[in-house]
Amino acid sequence: MARSINRLNARAVATITKHGRHADGGGLYLSISPNGGRRWVFLYRWHGKPTEIGLGSARDVTLARARELRRQARSNLAEGLNPKDARKPPNTATFGECADRVIEAMRPSWRNEKHIAQWTMTLRHYAAPLRHLPVDKVGTDDVLSVLKTLWNLKPETASRLRGRIERVLDAAKAQGLRSGENPARWRGHLNQLLPKRPRLTRGHHAAMSYLAVPGFISNLQSRSAIAALALEFAILTAARSSEVLGARWNELDLDRAIWTVPPERMKAAREHRVPLSSRALRIVTDLEDSRTSDFVFPGEKAGRPLSGGALEMVLRRMKEGATVHGFRSSFRDWAAECTNFPNEVCEAALAHVIRNQAEAAYRRGDLFEKRRKLMDSWGTYCIVPTEEKVLAFRS
Repeated sequence: MARSINRLNARAVATITKHGRHADGGGLYLSISPNGGRRWVFLYRWHGKPTEIGLGSARDVTLARARELRRQARSNLAEGLNPKDARKPPNTATFGECADRVIEAMRPSWRNEKHIAQWTMTLRHYAAPLRHLPVDKVGTDDVLSVLKTLWNLKPETASRLRGRIERVLDAAKAQGLRSGENPARWRGHLNQLLPKRPRLTRGHHAAMSYLAVPGFISNLQSRSAIAALALEFAILTAARSSEVLGARWNELDLDRAIWTVPPERMKAAREHRVPLSSRALRIVTDLEDSRTSDFVFPGEKAGRPLSGGALEMVLRRMKEGATVHGFRSSFRDWAAECTNFPNEVCEAALAHVIRNQAEAAYRRGDLFEKRRKLMDSWGTYCIVPTEEKVLAFRS
């Protein structure tokens, strides 16, 4: 009886010249093309369909190796696996590639460049040891090696980094790039392996006394830099620095002295109308005469606003210990100490969210006209530098 398997031998493999397929049995063939090319193929049926996979050139793959590859393919078939799928290379996506994809996917939902920069920096700098690892191989020890260095030195940064690593690994699992539990999960996992993080004690932003603000602004007005104007505008409008730096000309109605900040640039994600005092209006009116950008306060790079640290840099150069955000506190203290404007008007000027849900449900307006009187009073106070000045503005 003729052998049904291992029909060929090394000499036959080396000397056969007739083109076509020459069976070794069990689905293994030496295939010789009309131009003399010689390669190994394995033929089988998958769900009734004839299928062929190549096993390599006969010049590089020996007969013994070809038979070993046939054995592996037949073993896959016996287990119900398609040999073609079994030969696909394993997942090679790295953590770094997955992290970059998550950032790009989330980018449209983030309201400012600072948030994007924070995610990018932490996942590229602090998580650098993970970036080269296959995403399906990232384990608890790998995550711990990154977090332990920061856990006590920068607890808040470490906590945010852990959450971002968890987000990346969850996304990879959703894409079928990894399986099993997430090694960056906190509850019931890392909270058993890392010491309890000390509660973050947030100090208030350093604020200047409202009594010193008029003298400071007088000094500020002696500086001609665009950053100095942006800082003064921020003080006069009691706005956040990100709102001022991102201000565009199409948000300003100079005829009505109104600056409308769109929802996507507000912390509370709600439109905020800001009444402009005479000095605030004059700042933007003078800038409009020489505008070269869509941004009211353009940076050095074309098409970009001033950088996030530009206003703080002005304060440092003036050797002031206050922060930009602290001027919002200066405004609030002045309003409470020196005016009779109602609390809700002052809070609305700061674009603070009403915490009481029942009150918020009934509050339909934005108290704009009352806020205009408040901001006009603040503007008048700020541009008249007087020592120990206390004005009792009436609403």
